[in-house]
Amino acid sequence: MSSLRLLSSAARRATSFSLTRRGYADVSDKLNLSLTLPHKTVFNSQDVVQVNIPAESGDMGILSNHVPSIEALRPGVVEVIESSGTQKFFVSAGFATVHPNNKLTINVVEGAPLEDFSLEAVRSNLQEALKTASGSGSEADKLEARIEADVYESIQNALAK
Repeated sequence: MSSLRLLSSAARRATSFSLTRRGYADVSDKLNLSLTLPHKTVFNSQDVVQVNIPAESGDMGILSNHVPSIEALRPGVVEVIESSGTQKFFVSAGFATVHPNNKLTINVVEGAPLEDFSLEAVRSNLQEALKTASGSGSEADKLEARIEADVYESIQNALAK
């Protein structure tokens, strides 16, 4: 019986706590973005409205007041939405870390503005990578070519949108 009293006492105490609820992001709230590559910083603590990322678990849109998390990035487009417009960057891989207090840090291995890519060049390089991947080279060469082809396919899909 004492365990029953202990449980009911704990249940009464638990209901007396006030739970804070997360709300939706306010349009006036900004997200502080840092987007870095090994050789340069694209955004350095710049206020933006929203960032869309290609997470391994699926595409995500991040606004202010987002729950803190760490996401691995797959090859795809990072879309940065500012009050003045939108910028798109193709990234090969990396990590996005959502910190408390409306801070987002994105570290990527390679990245470039989407408009820097030529669809014709991407298609040509994709065909070459696919040819190497299915050729008679070493297994290492085939695996490297398959990874290269996956990245080119991602770039091609991003340019087609």
